[in-house]
Amino acid sequence: MIVAIAQINCMVGDIAGNVEKIIASAVQAKAQGATLLVTPELSLCGYPPEDLLLRADFLHACDVALQDLCTSLTAITVIVGHPQQVGEACYNAASILQDGKIIASYHKHALPNHSVFDEKRYFKAGDEALVFEHQGHQIGVLICADVWEPQPALLAKAAGADLLVVLNASPFHMEKQSTRLAILRERVMETKLPIIYVNMLGGQDELVFDGGSFALDAKGHITHQLPAFESAVVAVEFTGLQPRLGSITPHLTVEASVYNALKLGLADYVHKNGFPGVVLGLSGGVDSALTLAIAVDALGAKNVHAVLMASEFTASMSVDDAVEMANTLGVKYSLMPINTLFESFRSALSDEFSGLPFDATEENLQARIRGMLLMALSNKFGSIVVTTGNKSEMAVGYCTLYGDMAGGFALLKDVPKTLVYQLCQYRNHLSQVIPQRIITRPPSAELRANQIDQDSLPPYEVLDAIVEAYVENDLGRADIIAMGFNVTDVNRVISLIDRNEYKRRQSPVGVRITHKSFGKDRRYPITVKLDF
Repeated sequence: MIVAIAQINCMVGDIAGNVEKIIASAVQAKAQGATLLVTPELSLCGYPPEDLLLRADFLHACDVALQDLCTSLTAITVIVGHPQQVGEACYNAASILQDGKIIASYHKHALPNHSVFDEKRYFKAGDEALVFEHQGHQIGVLICADVWEPQPALLAKAAGADLLVVLNASPFHMEKQSTRLAILRERVMETKLPIIYVNMLGGQDELVFDGGSFALDAKGHITHQLPAFESAVVAVEFTGLQPRLGSITPHLTVEASVYNALKLGLADYVHKNGFPGVVLGLSGGVDSALTLAIAVDALGAKNVHAVLMASEFTASMSVDDAVEMANTLGVKYSLMPINTLFESFRSALSDEFSGLPFDATEENLQARIRGMLLMALSNKFGSIVVTTGNKSEMAVGYCTLYGDMAGGFALLKDVPKTLVYQLCQYRNHLSQVIPQRIITRPPSAELRANQIDQDSLPPYEVLDAIVEAYVENDLGRADIIAMGFNVTDVNRVISLIDRNEYKRRQSPVGVRITHKSFGKDRRYPITVKLDF
């Protein structure tokens, strides 16, 4: 028996396009000698379809497409993920298509309702195993979260399965692949069955599906490991009940996996939403440098426009480094100094601000002028503005509403500042594109004279550790202080995080790379008094 894995990039709502990809995968699978093809979870409609699942016309369109797909597939059995309406209930389903018919359907048992998942809002849970015969094998079907707990796999085993196939739409975060492998090995140890794990690929709003599909034999050894962040159709050949050893792609480092996730997330957001390219502000700082490098790698230099908007506070080295980087990458760049515009705003406000000192108001004016220029270019030429702020800034509110937060996609929204530096070094290891001075000089917003970030924040290694503890790990104030952090630093950072929820709620969507991002993962009230 040869089973093919279809690691494909499905788009939510593009039912016809997803069907075409499934058919094309079936053609490739047959060319490799496969008689069974497994596609990802909800491959027919894309994942997560969210409130589209509440529309009767959407569910009907999925049903029609599934029937049409049956008639289009010949000489190969295909397992397709799709929503299935049964009476008043909607199920997250996997159906076996064979000889122009749907021979069986499985309904997902475990409906995740945590972090980015909200499946209990849409689906009813199934409770029956599905095992079907294929070329003398008894194949049990599971869907994603079903393998994160023992019972569904054990039910399939009890129903006679000698092989488990799992359809997945498992989103990326750092170290996720290691967790998947550990969980799947637990299921192998419990059932003594080999498993084929098929994961979706592609960016969908803030989520990135990294692929990384694999097969395990009945001892938990990897026999096939598909590349992460790439589409692939790969055949898994069996000898008896066990998969033969095939191609095993090495795991990526943390930096490589995050960089590729950011690249794929940006590329799919731009392409799937029909933008011709991106425009971004290039300051000579480390965040915009990394953003530019990723944008060029994701979209090509011709689809990226960098804008340098120096003020009286911008160091000449910042402009020099930004120009050097733009030239190295071959992107179009524009010089738009904001001094005259800044003075015009200050003049218009001079009566109101008479006798008052220069403060964050004037700093924010500069950021908002830059935001207006970028948005004007976006409106005129259609390219989407990609913001350059990182998670550390987003956490504590060191970002300006309608200024550096203005844009359509916040690429580094979930990337802490310390990781920004690691990613810059990673990219330069591939080829030198970011001037070394950008990485080594002290970071500064350059919104007032002699400003550096550490004037008003703890060192980034301290700030990021406190943010991780409080935001990602939900530790309390006392727990974080007990970890050895300075009490003043902890109190200040937590206070800043709590009171800047209103800003984060108005920020663009950005790629999720940690297990808890500022997005679907973390749903805090804006109006709240936290006194614990």
